[in-house]
Amino acid sequence: MTAPSNKSRDQAESIFSKTRTQSMSLNRIISEQDAVSQAREAKTARLRELRLEREAEDMAAAAALAASPKRAGRR
Repeated sequence: MTAPSNKSRDQAESIFSKTRTQSMSLNRIISEQDAVSQAREAKTARLRELRLEREAEDMAAAAALAASPKRAGRR
């Protein structure tokens, strides 16, 4: 009588082990995707800051160029 009970238990443990392994794999994949996503967001933010700084410098240079007095040409 103990043989069928052990067989059922072994099957249940096997299924549980397989499910646990799949769950751990899924969690690892999700963690990796989160890390990639966070890295992408950080890079995008850094590049946005650099672009905004460059645009501000370009606007300041254009404003300074427009505000500077123009010299009369030689006659």
